[in-house]
Amino acid sequence: MSDKEKYLLLKSKNGDIEAFEELIEAYQRKVFNMALRMIGNHDDASELAQEVFIRVYKSIKSFKEESSFSTWIYRITSNVCLDELRRRKNKKVISLDEDIKAEDGDIKRQVEDDKPTPDMVVENKEMRKAVNDAINTLSADHRMVVVMRDIQGLSYDEIAKVLKCPEGTVKSRINRARQELKQILKSKRELFNSEYVK
Repeated sequence: MSDKEKYLLLKSKNGDIEAFEELIEAYQRKVFNMALRMIGNHDDASELAQEVFIRVYKSIKSFKEESSFSTWIYRITSNVCLDELRRRKNKKVISLDEDIKAEDGDIKRQVEDDKPTPDMVVENKEMRKAVNDAINTLSADHRMVVVMRDIQGLSYDEIAKVLKCPEGTVKSRINRARQELKQILKSKRELFNSEYVK
């Protein structure tokens, strides 16, 4: 933790809202991206990120600094996302490909895309969707470690601290998750060049 971060943390613990806002500014994008990867929806990820920072604000005085501030924030993010995934487990999910039922017939869902759509963009989009879909089929534990390691770029040590488990367990989960992803993506080989899935 940098001296500036320690200073801002101390001021935040004493109720300085401006210091708190400056302290969390560096984490806003990472927390949002982690929530987005876990939940898969921009609006929900935004709400979950807000929930994370509300929890951080409410409990910052009890932060004992036994781990780094970033580890603590990622642990809270992990818990908020896993709580949301548990809540959603029994809820119905609506596909964007599903038509909207109206009185005078079905209406195709339209998702605004402000980017040009040449062949390469379409292929990349399909590949990203296949990878995201594959990640979303993983168990919550496997999804969490893949998101933290391969998307957020956290070290094994940081992930172990966030999840409060041994580093060996983290490595094992990541390995199993990657193997599972590899098998899922092999079944969608037509979307990938041979360099991606072998």
